Amino acid sequence: MEATILIIVVIILLLLFGLRIVNQYQRGVVFRLGKLCNTIKQPGLVWIIPFIDRMDKVSLRIITLPVDSQKIITKDNVSIDVAAVAYYQVKDAVKSIIAIENVRSAIYQIAQTTVRNVVGQSSLDDVLSQTSKINEAIKAILDKTTENWGLYVSAVELKDIQLPESMQSAMAAEAQAEREKRAKIIAAEGEALSAAKLGEAADVIAKHPIALQLRNLQVLTEVASDKNSTIVFPNQFLDTIKSVKDFMTKES
Repeated sequence: MEATILIIVVIILLLLFGLRIVNQYQRGVVFRLGKLCNTIKQPGLVWIIPFIDRMDKVSLRIITLPVDSQKIITKDNVSIDVAAVAYYQVKDAVKSIIAIENVRSAIYQIAQTTVRNVVGQSSLDDVLSQTSKINEAIKAILDKTTENWGLYVSAVELKDIQLPESMQSAMAAEAQAEREKRAKIIAAEGEALSAAKLGEAADVIAKHPIALQLRNLQVLTEVASDKNSTIVFPNQFLDTIKSVKDFMTKES
């Protein structure tokens, strides 16, 4: 009787020792006596043979991996500090355990190396203006490299690019010179348009001399709008009035 109870207790203990919980975002990879089992444990309450089976849990969530800032010399020999961030997740739980020892460390090292190589093959202007293109190039290399590890790299972003102070001053001076150049071009274009319009006005006045006289009267009207102004009429003004009267008489 006592032996039967002891056996029952041992069986219950073995059952309890073999229970494992796999979360929804995890998969369980089981090794039996060191050999991989074909069955992947799905989320929920699972049971393995105590002392014989060993189960490693693998997370399938997207992992954010910061890539620390590093000094990189660009294609045009400019030294810059570049930091990045990579996003990856496990697609094949078995490969992520069997093919590589430490997934996070491995992808960090390959990401750091790839960022240095891709940025080093680009000029400074490309790094600053074509960041999306560089991000895609880094992602493609990482995705291809980590495919055999059961990983998928969803995105890589250059998040911080620091330039030397001398380069920042040079770029600020270049931007200022560019703005001044545009301002001078706009002013020159305005002068050219103004000169063209003045030329057209001169042609009209040359064909119709009375237009100049009317313009003189308009200027006098504008000056007279200020009550504090004193207007002195030159002798030519009488001829101007007479010319205007003759013009109005002819038109009527």
